[in-house]
Amino acid sequence: MALTTVPPALLTSTTGTGTTVALSASPTFTGTVTTPGVTFSDASIQTAASSPYVLKNRIINGAMQVWQRGTSFTVTGGAVTYTTDRFGSYTNNTNMTISRNTSVPTTAGSLFPYSLQLQRPASSTQTYGLYLTQVIESVNCYDLAGQSVTLSFWAKAGANFSASGSSISASIVTGTVADQSTLSLLSGTWTGLAATTYTPTITTSWTKYTLTGAIPSNVLEIGLQFYFNPTGTAGADDSLYITGIQLEIGTTATPFERRLYGQELINCQRYCYRITNTGATNNGSPVASGLWSNATLVATACKLPVTMRSAPTLSYSAIGDIQCLDRDVAWRAGSSSLVINEAGVDGVNVGLVCTTGSTQGFGTVMEVRVVSGWIQFSAEL
Repeated sequence: MALTTVPPALLTSTTGTGTTVALSASPTFTGTVTTPGVTFSDASIQTAASSPYVLKNRIINGAMQVWQRGTSFTVTGGAVTYTTDRFGSYTNNTNMTISRNTSVPTTAGSLFPYSLQLQRPASSTQTYGLYLTQVIESVNCYDLAGQSVTLSFWAKAGANFSASGSSISASIVTGTVADQSTLSLLSGTWTGLAATTYTPTITTSWTKYTLTGAIPSNVLEIGLQFYFNPTGTAGADDSLYITGIQLEIGTTATPFERRLYGQELINCQRYCYRITNTGATNNGSPVASGLWSNATLVATACKLPVTMRSAPTLSYSAIGDIQCLDRDVAWRAGSSSLVINEAGVDGVNVGLVCTTGSTQGFGTVMEVRVVSGWIQFSAEL
């Protein structure tokens, strides 16, 4: 249906697929109703939601926006390593590399900030699979049971991609027990494990791929798994590049759901919260505040930015990077025993033994004081 100048009228609402228009007395409107949305006379478009569901994409960080842990990783064999937020990687090779890349699709409406590069190092002759996976927390996917879902993603091959037939594997994996781990998915030991798998042939040009599957009615857990098996000796770019990953209800891949960076960061921090000193040494990043329990022991309370999935575990760059202020306004470096004494999903009590002391009962603050140092709280699956 086309709208030409209708004096005096203004579009006030649309219903259905955009073919019903309500007009009220107001300034002139010129435009075309599209399905689903409105194209105005200045060529701008106001589109309607392409899905009846708010937050339709069940994948967190599918646009590869958030990289709290860093932007380049060497993944050693036999262990799950989290790289870009919410994505775990794995290989039985001695190592592989994961890095943030600026190569992205250039198709209008399909622009992304970054892609993830999954690479076998040059000259490697090891040919075990290279895996990338995300396990969806059960509270975010239980309603998908008994429904059809569609996975969509953008991918391309590196210049020296070696997989047989230039193919990759993309799977929607389900289980019948809530919140099973990423490692058990990769090990094939999820209770009630089933999978719908797609093996597209990829090229060195960005292409969108889709996979539709039915989720069994008794499913309590869903994950995605991507991998390729390299062959021969790796060249300089034996890589899979991937971005724009979306899993949604329905049998059609709709446009990628855009989220503001701040919102996606909050989504990621439910599973990982890292404080990094990105400035300079002696220009610290605050972690917590507390008091000196004795001459060398500090007890602090850290309020987490969001409610985490579970009580987190703690890791850090180096004990000396974490320091506390003494009564003489001097910073005392940690020497041992940086631990969580009490852990909750909203906050933690962190204790630290410092090299030299202060006075019992005096207040203090804890900071990451060394450039590139970090402290991390993790509640990943």
